[in-house]
This record gives sequence, structure tokens and C-alpha cells, in this order.
Amino acid sequence: MSTRSQRSIFITGAAAGIGRAVAERFAKAGWFVGLFDVDEAAVRALCDQLGAQRAVAGRLDVADPAQWGPALTAFMQAAGRIDVLFNNAGIAVTAPFEEAPLERHHRLIDINLKGVLNGCHTALPLLRQTPGARVINMCSASALFGQPMLSTYSATKAAVRSLTEALDIEWQKYDIRVMDVLPLFVNTAMVRDEVAKMKTVQTLGVRLTADDVAQTVWRLAAPASARGLPLHSPVGWQTTLFYVAAKLTPDSLNRWITAKLGGH
Repeated sequence: MSTRSQRSIFITGAAAGIGRAVAERFAKAGWFVGLFDVDEAAVRALCDQLGAQRAVAGRLDVADPAQWGPALTAFMQAAGRIDVLFNNAGIAVTAPFEEAPLERHHRLIDINLKGVLNGCHTALPLLRQTPGARVINMCSASALFGQPMLSTYSATKAAVRSLTEALDIEWQKYDIRVMDVLPLFVNTAMVRDEVAKMKTVQTLGVRLTADDVAQTVWRLAAPASARGLPLHSPVGWQTTLFYVAAKLTPDSLNRWITAKLGGH
């Protein structure tokens, strides 16, 4: 195993979008990055671009628990330590609930929620070996109030938010912080190809880039001490507004706003 002192981050869903932006941001800052995705060709190409001294790549379907052990082993052999686990991989279903096939809803839960569970559970023994390690989970503004046309996606992100809160308390005894990042709509292929059909997107627009999210992840990972870092980090002024409103306004008003934005 390597004896690197270089800090490292293990990234799921690293082939494109937010995952790729995070990888490039951290590699530029001198971190060693683990690039893992079902699109193995894409992450290996990115690894070649970043260089073997800065990255390692491999295939990982986060929904399959059996694939996590080998992926983490390969990462640890190259990096020698894991400072940050970034659970980023995710998919969306944008349709009225009953119109999406049931197996598609199940697949979304397998990736968006079970993928995070698999990663946290499998990586914990390795995270405990690195003082001050962190888990950063990709959440969403849709976790604040269930979104029409994104019902199951919202449910998985709300579950990720609750898991983040629970593990941040449980794992403080291991000196591990668990945090999440909550953007609204980000200009990625998933939003352009899948989510853009939503009335809410057409109303609010897509104002965030993958680099905006990467910068928020960086702010949670870079400080030497995790003390004082926020548990939940909304990205952008729109998300921050909804985040504050969700805390201060009654459910009936939040429901009305969500329905109106969604054209209901």
C-alpha cells in the first residue's frame, strides 16, 4: 500500500457532470482522486488526462454491494488513504409517478439511496484510518419538499439527508464528519436530458453549473479541521432561499409554492 501524505478523495459518478467537475477541482489542488463510474471508458480517459500521480480509475455500479470492496481496495493501493468519500452517483425519473415503470423507481432507489448506504458501510473501516476523514453526500433541493414529477427522486434525496444527519452524530466518535450538498437545478446532462421537461425548471431556470457544486464540495473538504463546517450546504441563492423558507414557513405554504412552481 502507498504511504502517500497526499490527501485523497473517492468519487462516485465521476465520468461526467458534477463528479467530473469535483475530480478536476481536487486534482488541480494537488489531491489524489479516485474516479469510479459505470462508464469505465470515460473515467479511464479522465484518469489519463489527470495523470497516474493524481488519479486512479475503475468501474463501479454503486448499487451492487459486491463491487465496492474491490473498488476501494484498488483506490487504497494507489492512494494509501481516504480523506473524503464523495457519494455523487445518481439518476432521475421525471414523470408522473404512475407513468414511470416500477422497475425504474426501484433502480433509482438502488442507485441514489442504496448506493450511498453501500458506500458508507463499506468505506467506514478505511475512513477510520484517516484522522479527520469526511463523507460528503450529494443531496438536492428536492429533499426540502417532495417535488411533483420527481417523487421518487425527492424521496431518495430526503432519505440521504436524514442518513447524513444520523451518521454525522453516530460517527463523531470516529472523528468522521458526514455532510451533504443541496443544489437546485444544475447544468448537467441529467438536467438537460431528463429534468428540463419539468415546469419548475422552466419557471426557475437552470442557474448553477457543475463547477458551482464542485466549489461547495471543496469548501467542505479543504479545511484541515471539519469543526464548524455546516451539516447541510445549499448551493446558490435560489436553493438558500428555499432552504430557509422550508424551515420558517408552514407545510401548507411550502406545498402551495411547490405546486404553483410545478404548474399544478
